[in-house]
Parts: sequence; C-alpha cells; structure tokens
Amino acid sequence: MTSGLAGQKLSKYSYHDDDDDYDDQIMASRGGPMVIGTDGADFEHRQRVAAHYQISALNKARLKYCIFFHYLLFFVMLVKLSADILDRLDIFILEIEELQIPQPLWWEYFWCLSVFLSYFGLTAARRNRINDMKKYMVGISTVAFVPLLYCLIYYLNDVSEYISLEKGTELEDTDIFVWQGYPYGLLWYGFVLLALQVHFFSLYFAWNLIKAWRARGTLRKEQ
Repeated sequence: MTSGLAGQKLSKYSYHDDDDDYDDQIMASRGGPMVIGTDGADFEHRQRVAAHYQISALNKARLKYCIFFHYLLFFVMLVKLSADILDRLDIFILEIEELQIPQPLWWEYFWCLSVFLSYFGLTAARRNRINDMKKYMVGISTVAFVPLLYCLIYYLNDVSEYISLEKGTELEDTDIFVWQGYPYGLLWYGFVLLALQVHFFSLYFAWNLIKAWRARGTLRKEQ
C-alpha cells in the first residue's frame, strides 16, 4: 500500500521537459520534408528588409540633426536681420542700434524661407513619403543653395582682397567692407560654409531615405 501511494505521488509530481519533446520532434523531422518558408530564402528576405529598416532609421535620425542645425542657423540669421525688422516696425532699441548692423541684402531674407522646407522633410521622414522628400530636396537645392551661392559671388572680391593683403596693412586703408573690426565678407563666408555643409548632408541623407524606401517597396512586391 505504501509503495503504491509513493508511486502515485512520484507520477503526480514528476517533471516533464517540453524541450525534450521539441528535440525529439527535430530529430524525427530530420530527413523528412522541409517546412515551407524555412529553406533559407525567407530568412534572406527578412534580413534584407531588416537592413533597409536600419538604413531608414539611421538616415532619419541624421536628417533630423541636419534640420536642427538648419534651425540654429536660421536663428543666427534672424538675429542679424533683427535691426532691419525692428526698423521696419518703427521699434527703437538703443543696444541694437549701437551695433550698427549693415543693411541686409535680398538673399538673406530669401534664404530664411528655406527653414519652412523642414516641414516637408520631417513629414516625409515620419510617414515614409517619397514625394514629400523629393519636394524637400528640390526646395533645399533652390531656396537654400541659390542665395548662398549668390553670397559667395557677391563677397568674392572682398574676401580675395583680404586674403592677398600684405602683413601690416590696415583694413581701413583698403576698400574691404569692415564691421566691428572684421571683414564683413569673411564673416559671411564662415556662415555660408556652415550652411552649405548642413544643406549638403540634408540632401545626402534625404536621398538615402528615398533609395531605402524604394528598395523596401520593391521587396514588398516580390513577396
């Protein structure tokens, strides 16, 4: 009687390993028919899709950084234009007037319009829209690049003359436009070089996103 009860308790609380059954199933299936979708082709397809998702996520993050730096440059330009804007609004601030900020040229206001193109870039990145990303690229190529190139040409003479100056030459003795003791054109060249880098990388990452989205669409059609 005692041995019977002990046997029942052991059978009741005996441990059952599901992994053993899974291993037995694998051993039994070896040499048998292969399950559909496990011949390696499906794995390679998923790997390619995952790679495109990684490329898309990486370039989205980098594009957002570029747009962030675009905003920073926009605020720098806005500070420069503040004197002219306040003057048009008949607002007088002595501290700003004392800076004697030069009157802006048309390209400065025109370049500021490029900041609104970030809407297309961010919308396209959020919703994976190729057409919106194309609009963003076309806008940056025109509204952002054209005024910057104009600035480079406009101040080319001043910058080249400043670079070719002999040591000891005073800027006041030249035809170079000076603001706060610095060559005005050279200051703009510094701004333009930063802006060109931001816009160039924005176009580069935007194009990478378009390629990744197109490739992912092709893979979906192949399914």
